[in-house]
Amino acid sequence: MTSQAKTAPYPLTWLYVPGDRPRVVAKALASGADIVIVDLEDAVAPDRKDYARAATADLLSEAEQPVPVHVRVNALGTPQAAQDLTALAALPGLSALRLPKVISAEQIIHLAQTTPTDDPGTTPLHALLESAVGIERAHAIASAHPSLHGISLGEADLRADLGVRGDAGLDWSRSRVIVAARAAGLPPPAQSIHPDILDLEGLAASCAHGRALGFLGRVAIHPRQLPVIERAYLPTEQELQQAEAILKAAATDQGAQALQDGTFIDAAVVSAAQRTLSLARRC
Repeated sequence: MTSQAKTAPYPLTWLYVPGDRPRVVAKALASGADIVIVDLEDAVAPDRKDYARAATADLLSEAEQPVPVHVRVNALGTPQAAQDLTALAALPGLSALRLPKVISAEQIIHLAQTTPTDDPGTTPLHALLESAVGIERAHAIASAHPSLHGISLGEADLRADLGVRGDAGLDWSRSRVIVAARAAGLPPPAQSIHPDILDLEGLAASCAHGRALGFLGRVAIHPRQLPVIERAYLPTEQELQQAEAILKAAATDQGAQALQDGTFIDAAVVSAAQRTLSLARRC
């Protein structure tokens, strides 16, 4: 895999786009999203799967892409998924494969060892956990293989599987995935989609809640959601000033200390401050 697109150090915006709509894919690549996810699964009708796969293969035949392009293949174990992997995994424009409905570490190991690329095991994989079984096995999945570069939730399917009505009913599963990613040394997961593309106020509130839980960034389904997500996940001016004060104090090399506002400084606090400044540099 030789995609030349560069991933932002801390990607905050991930945009889903249907694989059977090449013109929409082209617009998505110019939308400002950090990563574009071409969807071959839920967004594509059964009778359009072959066309979507062919159109995506045509796109990914070019190594140079404006931003990294991930592809969400069809559900593992299905003939469609096998065809997706055969057609796309070795193409130079592919940055990663997103795997829906993952329920076991064995699925990740098998796929990493058998993906038809020029260099097996090098294609970055991202696992979507969308069921109670997947959530229960989150850490085993997250630590299954070095090729796995991230995990996240598929909340629509998970909500249906759990019979959850209120949004708060998913918070335990969200925290479980965040902890599993951290324990496995993976980046913080991105939040799942906000399905109402007109409800930007609700999106902002939901992002604030997700950020408080430990998510970093969010998956969007429409370009109008992108600036809301980015604003929600960028540091506030107060957070930026706090981070600068922490790093300035840490640079004095006086060991454990506290700022005037009472903030205690240790290695973990310094690391968080460094990430805050890195995020702020996106601006």
